[in-house]
Formats: sequence, C-alpha cells, structure tokens
Amino acid sequence: MTNDVRIVTEAEFEDWQRALATGFLEEPVLAAEHLEARRRQFVDGRLLGAYDGGRCVATFRSFAQELTAVGGTAVPANAISNVTVTPTHRRRGLLTRMMGRDLAAAKERGDVVATLISAEYPIYGRYGFGPATWTTQWTVDVPRAGLDPRWSGPEDGGRIDLVDAEDVRKLGPELYERVRRAQPGATSRDELWWQMHTGAVRFGGGWTEPFYAVHRSASGEVEGLVSYTSDDNWHHKQPYNTAEVKRLIAATPAAERALWRFLCSIDWITKVKSGWRGPDDLLPFFLPDPRAAHVTEHADWLWVRILDVVRALEARAYETTGSLVLEIVDAAGLAGGRYLLDASPDGASCVPTTRDADLVLDVAELAALWLGDGSASRLAALGRVREEREGAVRTADALLRGARRPWCPDIF
Repeated sequence: MTNDVRIVTEAEFEDWQRALATGFLEEPVLAAEHLEARRRQFVDGRLLGAYDGGRCVATFRSFAQELTAVGGTAVPANAISNVTVTPTHRRRGLLTRMMGRDLAAAKERGDVVATLISAEYPIYGRYGFGPATWTTQWTVDVPRAGLDPRWSGPEDGGRIDLVDAEDVRKLGPELYERVRRAQPGATSRDELWWQMHTGAVRFGGGWTEPFYAVHRSASGEVEGLVSYTSDDNWHHKQPYNTAEVKRLIAATPAAERALWRFLCSIDWITKVKSGWRGPDDLLPFFLPDPRAAHVTEHADWLWVRILDVVRALEARAYETTGSLVLEIVDAAGLAGGRYLLDASPDGASCVPTTRDADLVLDVAELAALWLGDGSASRLAALGRVREEREGAVRTADALLRGARRPWCPDIF
C-alpha cells in the first residue's frame, strides 16, 4: 500500500490536526476557537502529512529555532515537533519518509542542527539524533529544608514582586534572551511562545492561571522570573499544600536563590516541585539541608542532530587548545566525513581532511560531545566511540567538555 507524503496546505490543516490529536491519544475534534489558535503555528511548507485516500494518517511539523552552543553563540536550528503516525498505519515507513524530506530541506536551508524532544527513547537514534541535554525534577520538603521561617525578602536590597500575565509578556522576553545566551542547550522563544505560556493564546482546555513573581535587583533590574501554581490540601486543620513551578529563569545566582527562597516561604506551602531543571541545578545547595530536595525524575531531554559539522564545531567555544581528526559516520549522508578540528580559547577551525582519524563515531554521538555534556571516555567504554590514536579520547574530553552542563528549559 502506497501513502502520499506531502506538504500540508492551510486548507488541510484541520484534517492534519485531527490526525495529530489521534496519534497523541487526545480528543480528535477541537473546538473552533482552539483550532484557530493552533492555526497560528501553521507555516507554509513546514508541515508534512501522509495521506491515505484523502485522510491524513501521519503528521510532522518543523519550525525555525536558535540553539545556544557552548560559549553563547546561537546557531540556526530546525526544530521538529508534532510527530505522529495513526495506529492503523504503523510500520510502513511514514516517519522515515517525512523525516528524510524534512532534514534534507533543513540542510539545504542552511540549518546547523535539528532538534526535538523525544517522547520515546528508541525512535530517533536511527535518524542521527542523540540525547544532548538532560533534565531533573526535585521535590523540596520545606519543613526539613532548615530555612529561616522569619525570612521576608532578599537581604541584598533586591525584592520579589508579584506580577500578572501582561507584565510577563513585557518583561519576560528580554530577561530570557539574557539567560539563554549564557546557557548552552537553551532554545529561542518567539512571541507566540510567550502568548501560549501566559494564557493569551489557548490551544485547548485545562489552562490554569499561574501566579507570577519577578526578582528585581537593588537597582531595579529584573533578574528572575517564576510562574507557579498551588493545590489546596488540608488535613486535620493543617495545610499541606504544594507549589508546582512551571517555569523559573534567573540571570544571576542571587536571583535564582531568592526565587527559590520565596517559594519555600509562602504560607501553607510544605512542598515545592521544581519542574524541569538542569541536571546540575543549584537548587538543593541553596538549602541548609540539601537532602530536603529529592530527585523525582531524571531523564534525557533535548535531542540534537548535527547537519553541518564544520559550522557546528566552529560555532562553539573551547577552554583549552587541541587538535582532533573526527570521522563522523552518517547513514543518511547529511553530515558524514572526516574533519580536522583545531581549537583553542581564541577560536576554532574545522575542515574536511584525508588525514587518518583519531576518533570514529556516529553523528548521533557527536551531538552530546558538541553541546559539551558528553564524555568521550564513557562513549568509548560503551563502544560508541572508537579510538584510532592513543590518547585521542583524553584529548576529546579535555577539548569538548563544557564547564557548564547544557540545559533546555522548554518543551516543544
């Protein structure tokens, strides 16, 4: 049976959206106002669908994004989302056809990498993606944290202010730009993102208006922002409420500390759920007793697929000097080859070469190494990196590991 894979037109969007909902086991028919909101994500040429007899049976969407590399340079990325195959059409190669078409277009367009958040681990490695960032969630037992119950605000002259959604749409974008430029693995947010995450645009039911708070420095500059919700949980006339963080960003450690301290000081709150945080987040160590914050989830997060090895390796920063010949294996033929990397704190040069390889690795493994979180030594122990020159693994670890673990604050 042959299914037609093609670009989705705006007139076909409703049918495409029905297939998307079906694939994610959601109600397949959206209310008219929610469907119109979702149309704002439509970009001509960036939605793909597979069709059987006129009905959409698989979905795929990509959009323009920027990804922060080690050192703060933002590279153009092809962000992939809304990938589904209807249960009646599984195992027919529909995802492979859509992925191949989209990645080829991204390569031609000049994107350096492709990105996605993987719903299931086994799917995307065969397309050259590898997990490049990880995420951790903590739950803080506030009474055990050892915090001073008399705390009423930052001691350094800063302050915490409650704000509303409109304020967030004004203050948030500039603050986030400062944060993401310093955070490898962070992705860009457009205007629609801010509207979606402050309730101005609602894609479906279930929206709960959060509380918003900002941290201002002693000079009045906004340096942190948190959104959170709370439940209503009382037993025997005692409160046991939980504050659940939706998003928390901070441009300084002082602002980050103050926002966590604020959340833990709210009357009736006995637990704070952190939401998605970086794997090396400072949260537990802001507490007098770090054991009061226990890990409730730790998992892979942002997956990256290198499309242009030269531009990717030249875009990132290096804290030491070294040289490596990397042989990249890419079954799709998009980024494979042998490359000479000469890098130092002053910059990097990467060029195709015919020299003997120092390391041989798949393009999927390159992603984690490029973004600074991967360990060449661990990958070699797992058989995923092959050392061709003695000492090359140690050189790779010294050269490619970042001082700060990458983290992607968002899901898309």
